[in-house]
Amino acid sequence: MNFIKYFIFSAIIIFITSSLIAQNPTDPELTGMRAIGTPANPKVKWAWNYYMDFAAYTKLAQELAKAHPDIVKVQSIGKSSKGLDMWVLTISDYKTGNVDRKPAFWIDGSIHANEMQGVQFAMYTAWYLAESFGKVDFLTQLLKDKTFYILPSVNPDGRENFIHKPGPTNSSRSGMVSFDDDRDGSLDEDTYDDIDGDGNIVMMRRKSPAGRFKQDPNFPSRMIQAAADEAGEYEMLGFEGIDNDGDGLVNEDHPGTYDPNRDWAWNWQPNYIQNGALYFPGTLVETQNIKKFIISHPNIAGAQSYHNSGGMFLRPPGAEEDQPFVNQADIAVYDYIGKQGEKMVPGYNYYSIWKDLYTVYGGELDFFALVRGIFTFSNEINNAYQLFNEQQGGGSGTTYEEFDKLLLFNDAYIKWQPFKHPQYGDIEIGGAKRNYTRNTVGFMMEEEGHRNMAFTILHAYHMPKLDIVELRTRALAGGLTEVTATVVNQRAIPTHSAHDIRYKIERPDYITLKNAQVVSGMIVENDMLGITREQKNNPQTIEVANIGGTVGGGGGGFGGGGSSNNAVRVRWIIKGKLDKYTVEVDSRKGGVVSKTF
Repeated sequence: MNFIKYFIFSAIIIFITSSLIAQNPTDPELTGMRAIGTPANPKVKWAWNYYMDFAAYTKLAQELAKAHPDIVKVQSIGKSSKGLDMWVLTISDYKTGNVDRKPAFWIDGSIHANEMQGVQFAMYTAWYLAESFGKVDFLTQLLKDKTFYILPSVNPDGRENFIHKPGPTNSSRSGMVSFDDDRDGSLDEDTYDDIDGDGNIVMMRRKSPAGRFKQDPNFPSRMIQAAADEAGEYEMLGFEGIDNDGDGLVNEDHPGTYDPNRDWAWNWQPNYIQNGALYFPGTLVETQNIKKFIISHPNIAGAQSYHNSGGMFLRPPGAEEDQPFVNQADIAVYDYIGKQGEKMVPGYNYYSIWKDLYTVYGGELDFFALVRGIFTFSNEINNAYQLFNEQQGGGSGTTYEEFDKLLLFNDAYIKWQPFKHPQYGDIEIGGAKRNYTRNTVGFMMEEEGHRNMAFTILHAYHMPKLDIVELRTRALAGGLTEVTATVVNQRAIPTHSAHDIRYKIERPDYITLKNAQVVSGMIVENDMLGITREQKNNPQTIEVANIGGTVGGGGGGFGGGGSSNNAVRVRWIIKGKLDKYTVEVDSRKGGVVSKTF
């Protein structure tokens, strides 16, 4: 009897163990069950509920490259103003084609130092792609077809300052190049002071019979304006600080008061028109480093820049007068991706910068889209909708205070405390911590990061994917042969934007018939009617202005003849007859494909 019990018990254990192994064939160390959508037992284990500084994201980048040498490479594209490396992670299947000839997607974050999520989401994307390769078929194929260039931080100096030096929520968004903001001959001598030494820069208030503010009785950390027929109790004195230089002003000369997102070479305007601009487009070394990389990588077909906040997918242009440069065919591509984004990240809205937000001159997004012809989005991460999954409040009222009370247990605000100020006398200090309101709270960060990553993956997926789908031959008189090839783009983004075609930003796509003595080459404009356009110079390599996408964008295609605009057809007349025909398509943004028939 004992033997029978032992046998049955052993059989049950074997069955359970076999079931677990069957459920997790690629994750033998996993105990329990893998949650769908998350890499289980990754080679590089990482927490996503905190904000990384330079040392942390450098370590993560290096560990990913070490753990996944055939997927991740790391390089510095130059130094920041203060000498920090600007790391770019190049992520692709290095065993499948030349990574710098595949259609490529650029991601960057933290051009504004206080916008912390950009680094997190960029690095989450790198980690997720690397750890999913070989496990998730969709992403495995994506990395065989495409390349990702990921720059975690455009502004590493400013980010280090924001993390390691005291400051308020909205400052500093700049880099750390010094300027004499108050024109007194000294640099950065009167910035914020953590006067109570608690590591936070919050607000100062002082009781005053002339004050127009009072404390919210329901949320004591919140100051509200007294009604018109009501006496106030406090006057607000701004953020923590003292008059360091004795000029009667507090906090008037900070490190870095420019805007790195006003330093780019499309419709740049000087500071008196566009606040935050410097001396000329490309004043900053960080801007120069990125521009050199982008121009030397013409395979970049899509781009994403992470900002905060407000919950938006932003497309170009930045200024109303630049509307004519964003053709309706290109807007169709933006609309297709942006409207899907609204489903993917609840509470986010798809907008045009100038129309729905505000005017931006000299912005990075316009440099990518209008100088380089790259389809580019800027995501404004985080909004009040994320807190209670409802539009009511919209960030106004007491939404953030309620969220702090109910879900953060009063962790987000400094209680008002008395302090003896050297200039203002008896004051009180309190208010929101700098990593609240603008920046996603810890337990929500991975979800919002994943949703934003998925949006960029959708965008990257729709970069051109070219295929030679047909080759026909027909014998002609005089020992000649007619060879006709059809090339199709299977994705939404064309090989050239309409803006690119109009201003000839990038060279045409080349379609070459190899190993043949070509007499004549032509583009077939209507196959049914036999309408062609001959290319008299170098007929072996046909120059095609564009291979359109599946939703428009740039035009192109042969239109008539029973086909759509996401295909082109070319034809050669050759001497003699070949047993094999090799056709190669060479597109800067569409990659290189060839097929032998």
